[in-house]
Amino acid sequence: MEVKVQPEHIPTTYPGPVHIAVIGGTGLEHLPDFNKAAVLTVTTPWGAPSSPITILEHPSPTTGHPIPIAFLARHGPHHALAPHEVPSRANIAALRHIGVRCIIAFSAAGSLAEEVKPRDFVVPDQVIDRTKGVRPWTFFEEGVVCHVPFADPFDAKVGDVVRRCGHSLEGDGVVLHDSGTLIVMEGPQFSTRAESNLYRTWGGTVINMSTLPEAKLAAEAEIAYQVILMSTDYDCWHDVHGDVSVEMVMGHMRANAVNARRFIAAVLDELSKEEHDDLVRATHLAGARKFGVSTYPEGRGEKALEKLRWLFEGYF
Repeated sequence: MEVKVQPEHIPTTYPGPVHIAVIGGTGLEHLPDFNKAAVLTVTTPWGAPSSPITILEHPSPTTGHPIPIAFLARHGPHHALAPHEVPSRANIAALRHIGVRCIIAFSAAGSLAEEVKPRDFVVPDQVIDRTKGVRPWTFFEEGVVCHVPFADPFDAKVGDVVRRCGHSLEGDGVVLHDSGTLIVMEGPQFSTRAESNLYRTWGGTVINMSTLPEAKLAAEAEIAYQVILMSTDYDCWHDVHGDVSVEMVMGHMRANAVNARRFIAAVLDELSKEEHDDLVRATHLAGARKFGVSTYPEGRGEKALEKLRWLFEGYF
């Protein structure tokens, strides 16, 4: 295969599928014991993703052979995209197109619970959608209808791996809460005090602006998805701690960056083992969309089908 070379001498193609991806903030593309192998530019029927896709290689704990990991910066390389501007359809579509079937997402979050302190990590198992419909949230439209189950918004099997890895680091400074309900709000403004207190009465554990529609689109795309959240503040409900600010969020993110990288690296190291091969290929999800479309074949819009054929090769 001919490889085009960028000025920094990093290949712009990668020879083979990449099954595992990380979606996160700027800086997480630099992980311990991971080497940059390629930077891919992918264009999808839903536009360009937030950033080029960086391929990192990591030696398999089982065989020693390099395992590729895709990294995508959700808000762009320079954090220039507001939450409602993130092209989530293009992000998920681009990752699936290169072979990704397992995504570990990472995001900052505000705490809605006293026990979840700033710099703690949360692996949520439920989500409440408080976005306002301004973000495109489905691949199925324009003449193709598909209703996708979302009762359990995060993949339980991937979640179990993430939780085990997080707990294994507790002696080294990682504090992990292995369940909780995530509120996803619109933004880019933070909550009002009344909203923050309302979400607490609903049983909300943490709140962010990033996980939806990302998780919904991953479910549509037959990708096993789990988000890891780092608490950076107490939103604005707490009587003692100050109201949330960008300075507060960034301060805790910087202070806990080493633990965040170690946590994610441990998860990727575990998922790279051969015993998780079926999981990272999401064989338990494969084929669901092929037979899940409600629209009769004669009524399916050709424009929609062209996009879906790109996303689900061989399905339509």
